[in-house]
Amino acid sequence: MKNDAHSVPVADLRVSYALATFDAADAAPDPFAQFKTWLEQAIAAAVPEPNAMALATAGNDGMPSVRTVLLKGADARGLSFFTNYESQKARELSENPRASILFLWKELQRQVIVSGRIEKCPREESEAYFHSRPRGHQIGAWVSKQSTAIPDRSWMEAREREYEHRFPQDSGPIPLPEFWGGYRLLPISFEFWQGRVSRLHDRILYTGSASTGWKKVRLSP
Repeated sequence: MKNDAHSVPVADLRVSYALATFDAADAAPDPFAQFKTWLEQAIAAAVPEPNAMALATAGNDGMPSVRTVLLKGADARGLSFFTNYESQKARELSENPRASILFLWKELQRQVIVSGRIEKCPREESEAYFHSRPRGHQIGAWVSKQSTAIPDRSWMEAREREYEHRFPQDSGPIPLPEFWGGYRLLPISFEFWQGRVSRLHDRILYTGSASTGWKKVRLSP
């Protein structure tokens, strides 16, 4: 395929990173504290959807899959998100309850990779989050048969009308579907990446756990 006069070959696309530095001596002893600091800085910098994260999973066949989900909780227990328990990601997590997530805050020339074990959130936690969502999002959880093939968009719109009728505005809270809820990633590693000039990036890796303590090392870019 020929490039037109105004296009740039993909191989020539590059950005030089020079916004900040990140040294192990400046990193918090606890990676949860460091993550909180960077997330708050991303929010303060008005990074679009700073809680968006790429979630990578793999089932028994070993074939990885990845998609973007939204972080909805971060504390000393781990990082949580919510989804359909019948989706592809859920099927893979039932077979292999381990995952990695990646936050890209390109406006700050930063990324964070967190890996660990996955567990389901308690149902009461899923209930609380579900009922904090806008009503349309709650209806959408009932409508979607996530990751399954459907005939067309009109099929989904018909289901939306069906559930709008089933759960009218004045009928009280919409119940949490049995097939929907939260997961929590329990980290065993955090990697904080700060872009630097000449591709000599800063990479600080934490490994361990809250119970055993965290070890912090610098990685070669």
